[in-house]
Amino acid sequence: MDKAKRAAVIAGNWKMNNTPAQTTALIEEMKPLVADADCDVVLCVPYVDIHAAVEAAKGSNIKIGAENVHFKDKGAFTGEVSAEMLTAVGVEYVITGHSERRQYFGETDETVNLRTLAGLNAGLKVIVCVGETLTQRKQGITKELLAMQTKIALKDVTKEQLQNVIIAYEPVWAIGTGETATAQQANEGNAAIRAAVCEVYGKDAADALTIQYGGSMNAANAAELLSQPDVDGGLIGGASLKAVDFSKIVAAASK
Repeated sequence: MDKAKRAAVIAGNWKMNNTPAQTTALIEEMKPLVADADCDVVLCVPYVDIHAAVEAAKGSNIKIGAENVHFKDKGAFTGEVSAEMLTAVGVEYVITGHSERRQYFGETDETVNLRTLAGLNAGLKVIVCVGETLTQRKQGITKELLAMQTKIALKDVTKEQLQNVIIAYEPVWAIGTGETATAQQANEGNAAIRAAVCEVYGKDAADALTIQYGGSMNAANAAELLSQPDVDGGLIGGASLKAVDFSKIVAAASK
């Protein structure tokens, strides 16, 4: 398996942080620090920050994404945002299926699939999140669960559309807890996802798919995690809110 076939992608997930003014300031601080990156750099920001982020990132190598998308084009869905709305304001990426969306807001494997399809059909690049809870890991069903979540999330996604998909392995027990999977555990999870994709789309498509690790990657552990053969980048939470820390992760992915 040739890791060089795949694009390394470091994406920040800001979650519910930063005002538009803070967004502008943080991106201005980040731009010179990541300008020489030999990987793709993405910031997924709250809806209200998208305009400020797109403006601040103009002329740089930073791409802007959203943190979620609804699966309908329009309608009576108070508080939701459609894929067309996102593309209209300059968004290129979107996250679907983040564990916090699943845990706090009732996202299911099926709605993650619908949101993923909506993003892809609108021309967005979609970062699809999958991952097991601590209970599920202790039950010994991590690989089976990752395969199931991956296959459901990608239902009806064509082989051509798969080129615009990134999958992020996010062990739920390692998100926002300070706990991090070992490099070996991270690689095993990513390898299980790649194997599931191979079953559906074939080896060439699976080998070309970028699979990130997303469980508390930070400036201190990024190099070790990113050195693993199946870890092609990171979906970064807290560390993406600090320009210097985020730039160190980008630098680790650029080696």
